[in-house]
Amino acid sequence: MKSIFISLFILATFSSCAFKSVTRSKNLTYLDSTAVLPQKQLNVFAPRKAEKSPVLIFIHGGSWHSGRKEIYDFMGSRLARRGVVTVIIDYPLAPDYKVSAMEKASVLAVKWVRDHIADYGGDPENIFISGHSAGGHLAALAAIKKEPWTELGLSNPLKGAILNDPAGLDWYWFLTLRKEKDNAEDNYDAFTDNPEVWKTYSPIYFLEGNEIPMLVMEGEKTYPGIRLTVERFRKEAEAKGSDLTYSFYPKTKHIPMITQYFWTWSKGYDDVLEFMGVQ
Repeated sequence: MKSIFISLFILATFSSCAFKSVTRSKNLTYLDSTAVLPQKQLNVFAPRKAEKSPVLIFIHGGSWHSGRKEIYDFMGSRLARRGVVTVIIDYPLAPDYKVSAMEKASVLAVKWVRDHIADYGGDPENIFISGHSAGGHLAALAAIKKEPWTELGLSNPLKGAILNDPAGLDWYWFLTLRKEKDNAEDNYDAFTDNPEVWKTYSPIYFLEGNEIPMLVMEGEKTYPGIRLTVERFRKEAEAKGSDLTYSFYPKTKHIPMITQYFWTWSKGYDDVLEFMGVQ
């Protein structure tokens, strides 16, 4: 009997998602250098033999001035083992580039995925976008604002947005009223000192109630600027009738909201996969 249990354990272990094969395609250029934007790349992680699999685009955090896609390879691999074609992008960073360039790059990354992800086994009709911290802010802009898509002559192809402890959802309010208390001027390298820019790149002011579904994940012990602006964003989304799901993480700080993805069976993966409809 003991040998049967051991055999079943080994079978279960080796058939689990941890051992499923993943195809990694790295440093694919989605943005060619122009007069106003630098060349940028992305990495694609796909289940081996994927075919019309759901797709998740992830934008890293770093206060709009730091971070790189390679740090999140672990998450790309783990999601691919769960059946999701995962795309992790780099984007222009402050102080060399402002938030306008970051928004443009994020939208162009989505366009690249829509145009090319079928080559990697992904479904171009089933694309979600996600980001942590500053990346959550850029994901929200790509999901909510219509202007960047109009400029490209395209309709927004995203099916949903997953905002992980997102910063900047109402940076106009935060930089205007809280800048001295919360050292908000630290963000001027990306947002400039112009209040019109702050408002133009604050997703809250573009909520109309007809956005794609959104999932907001928030850690109880996150930074005050995130906690306060997420609260404002949720209230405005409710007032407008937006499709927003909220997931609260007790006793969790800002950085652990992303490092939880080191563990395949974390609440973060459960939330993301459930929202995407992946079993």
